Amino acid sequence: MVEQLETFDTAVLALEVIEGFTETDEKLCQKFFQQKLDQGFDQGFDQVNVLVKLDELKVSKSETKAFWEDSLLALRNYKKLGHLAIVAHANILKTLVPIDNLFFERASQGRHERYFDKSQLNEAFDFVNRKD
Repeated sequence: MVEQLETFDTAVLALEVIEGFTETDEKLCQKFFQQKLDQGFDQGFDQVNVLVKLDELKVSKSETKAFWEDSLLALRNYKKLGHLAIVAHANILKTLVPIDNLFFERASQGRHERYFDKSQLNEAFDFVNRKD
C-alpha cells in the first residue's frame, strides 16, 4: 500500500510504502507524480523532488511487475525528477543508492539521490525541500 506521508505546495512528493507494493500502488504513484507535475506547471517548477519511505516494505507481499513498472516510470520521467531521498533500514538499499548515483552521474545535472536511515526522516525531508 502506498500513502502520501505529507502534502506540500512545493515541488516535493513524499510517499510511504507499507507492507507490499502492487500494480495498484504503482498506478497510484503515477497519479501522485502527475498531479505534482501538473501543480508545477501552474507554480513554475518542472522537477519533482521525491521522498520514498520503505521501512515497512515487505518484499514477500510485493509484485515484481509493479517494481518494473515503477522503474520504467522513473526512467521515462528522469528529467522531471529532482532530488530523490530513500528512507529505509536496509543495507542493500544503502549500498545501491551510491551505485545509482554513479550510473546516472552524467545525466543528473544537479540532481542527487541519497539514502537515509529511518531515524533520519527529518533530514530526508530537509534534503528534498532544498532549493539547490
